[in-house]
Amino acid sequence: MPLAVVAMSGGLDSCVTAALALHAGEQLAALHVSYGQLTARREHQAFEAVCDALGIRLRHHASIAHLREFGGSALTDPTLALPLGEDPHRAGIPVSYVPQRNGNLLLIAAAWAEVLHAESIWTGMVEEDASGYPDCRRSFCDALERAIGEGNHDDHPDPRIVTPLIHLTKGQIVAQGLALGAPLELTWSCYQREDRACGVCDSCQLRLQGFAANGASDPLPYLER
Repeated sequence: MPLAVVAMSGGLDSCVTAALALHAGEQLAALHVSYGQLTARREHQAFEAVCDALGIRLRHHASIAHLREFGGSALTDPTLALPLGEDPHRAGIPVSYVPQRNGNLLLIAAAWAEVLHAESIWTGMVEEDASGYPDCRRSFCDALERAIGEGNHDDHPDPRIVTPLIHLTKGQIVAQGLALGAPLELTWSCYQREDRACGVCDSCQLRLQGFAANGASDPLPYLER
C-alpha cells in the first residue's frame, strides 16, 4: 500500500482530502502544523478528532509559530481586524493571508515524506473558491514540487504534491465529503473563535455556503448564520 503524507489543519478541506486519499488506497501519515494562529488549540483538537475518526494512527504535530512573530496576518496578529460579513469572493488578497505559510508547510511535509519514503503529499488547497491566497495556486505547488525533487535524497522517490480539491467550489467539496462519509462534524473552520464558530468571517461564510449548496445543514454550532 503506498504511503502518503497528508497535511491536515483540522478544517473541512483537509478532512475531505484525507478521506479522498484513503478512498484512493493510500496509507496516511497525518501532519498538523501550527503557525501561531489565534485558533491553534481548537484546530489541533479537530485534527486529532478527525484522525481518530478516519483511523489514521501515524501523526505528527509541528510548529512554525515564528510566523506569529513576523505578523502581517489577521490570523496571527490580534491587532489586525478580520473582514467580517463581507463577500468572501471579493477581489484582492485579504488580511487573513499568512505570508508563505503553505510553502513552509509543504517543505515540512516533504522532509517527513523523505524520511518515510512517501510517494506523495496530499493537501486541501483550493484555488477556485478560496479567499484569494497566492500560495493556494496549483502553479505554486508545481514550483515547490520541482524544488522538492531537486533537494530530495537520490535514493528516495520524489513525492508528488496532490491537490484533489484545487479546482472545486466549496459546495463541491462539501458534496465530496458527504458522499465519502467524512467526519465533517469534527472539523473546525472559524478564523477567530474556539467555542462557537462566528459565522461571519470569510472561512465560516464559505463553509456555510458549501453546506447550503448541498441542501445540508452544517453541524457546527454558530453564533450567527
